[in-house]
Amino acid sequence: MKPGSSTRKLLEISGAPLCGGNPNVPEVLLRKCSPDLAAEYLKLLEGKNGFFAFESALHAFPAGKATAGYDLENWNRPTGWIADYGDAARDYLFFAEDVFGEQFAIRGDGIYRFDPENGTGTLLTNSIEQWAERILEDYHTETGYKLAHEWQMKNGRLDAKNRLTPKKPFILGGEFDIDNLFALDAERAMRLRADISRQIKDLPPGSQVEIRITE
Repeated sequence: MKPGSSTRKLLEISGAPLCGGNPNVPEVLLRKCSPDLAAEYLKLLEGKNGFFAFESALHAFPAGKATAGYDLENWNRPTGWIADYGDAARDYLFFAEDVFGEQFAIRGDGIYRFDPENGTGTLLTNSIEQWAERILEDYHTETGYKLAHEWQMKNGRLDAKNRLTPKKPFILGGEFDIDNLFALDAERAMRLRADISRQIKDLPPGSQVEIRITE
């Protein structure tokens, strides 16, 4: 199986590989994917083992020791940020993220977008090729490129382990504006937003919310 044209294009415009070695995806993670999606995902990694694209707005995790940022195995540790979401995040292989830390994940025969503020996944596509095509067609929306560019023009380059996190959560009306964003370690940001998602879970629309942040 060769990567499709959209996948090849995405790899061509992305930065250098984030791991110099051959991709090594733990079997426990591949079992979360259908055989076809697992094979297609491995071809993506063989084409480029992890990368940043669109001025770091899109981050695809490498399967192996990362030269920058988090690697696939570390990011998918069941005892890491995933544990903070309970069962909601356990069946996914999280393989990439946008600039706000929204996750792209494989589960079974589908590719999902996992929203860290409500802890739910939404089916996007059924193949890596379709995912790459979607990214290329609307990278502003799918990766947050415009705000990533604006924020970095004002504040400097985003650190490889950081994502842009809203000061006021988007789900609570926070603006998609650089003044509402700050750089935060990606795992810490996921844990913070998992805490928020637990606090607002099952609240009816229009509820008054007082978010409590604890370390």
